[in-house]
Amino acid sequence: MTPPIATPITAADRDAGAAWLAPAKLNLMLRVVGRREDGYHELQTVFQFIDRCDRLWFDLREDGRIRRLNDVAGVAEHDDLTVRAALALQRATGCTLGADIRCEKNLPMGGGLGGGSSDAATTLVALNRLWNTGLDEDALSEIALPLGADVPVFVRGRAAWAEGVGERLVPVELPQTWFLVLAPACFVSTRSVFSHPQLTRNSDPIKLADFLSGNIVNDCLPVVRREYPPVAAALEWLSAWGDSRLTGTGGCVFASFDDRERAVAACRQSPAGMSGFVAQGLNRSPLFVRADRESG
Repeated sequence: MTPPIATPITAADRDAGAAWLAPAKLNLMLRVVGRREDGYHELQTVFQFIDRCDRLWFDLREDGRIRRLNDVAGVAEHDDLTVRAALALQRATGCTLGADIRCEKNLPMGGGLGGGSSDAATTLVALNRLWNTGLDEDALSEIALPLGADVPVFVRGRAAWAEGVGERLVPVELPQTWFLVLAPACFVSTRSVFSHPQLTRNSDPIKLADFLSGNIVNDCLPVVRREYPPVAAALEWLSAWGDSRLTGTGGCVFASFDDRERAVAACRQSPAGMSGFVAQGLNRSPLFVRADRESG
């Protein structure tokens, strides 16, 4: 079956049904440069958004309750990052309002695209406005970090060079190229990858200039390739079209293209059973197109 091709997001798409967008991200490189006493790893990575998004809707409640209206396979309501984000914002601000939350999932779970983190960030940004709690970007980022290391980059909404556990961010301007993203039919556990005995944990730190000069190593790649054969197969097929890379701990893989037409052509030739989509890299999160407009 021909994989779906994502069309670029238009202004009409952004406004459709008053949905709030939660974009995917790609890790354009990922180095593990140490391990902290608390068990977390010290990382260097580069985040760029793509115009493939989950969509969320929020209906305000006067009774303070937070409800998730749709089921998410394998995720209990109390574990859902959108619910946890809303509750965290309530606790931080003392807001007495609540919300019904509905999420249309377009991003694969366990794919390294940051879908859950992005949904959480969109919840924080949206409810901060809808509840009129008035927190600035720094305050929202403080609430975001305990929800997940990737959540602050979605709250700030800019492509970034990241260090620490991924929370120390420096905005960067990157080429907004086109990507073919393949989603192998397997769930890759981030916890399993980072606990794997063969994971490289002592890579030498690099500078942003090194990345811009072509250092795009992902230290998680050898472990994921070895432990998840469908990911290895997707990387092998995609390598015929360019530099095939793993985003985060996977399992999605991607390659960049100078133009959309060539990316679409590659997507249409991908093997049966290997789903994928074409998306454009973005230096500003599409979530903030709406937020900036409303602020203006």
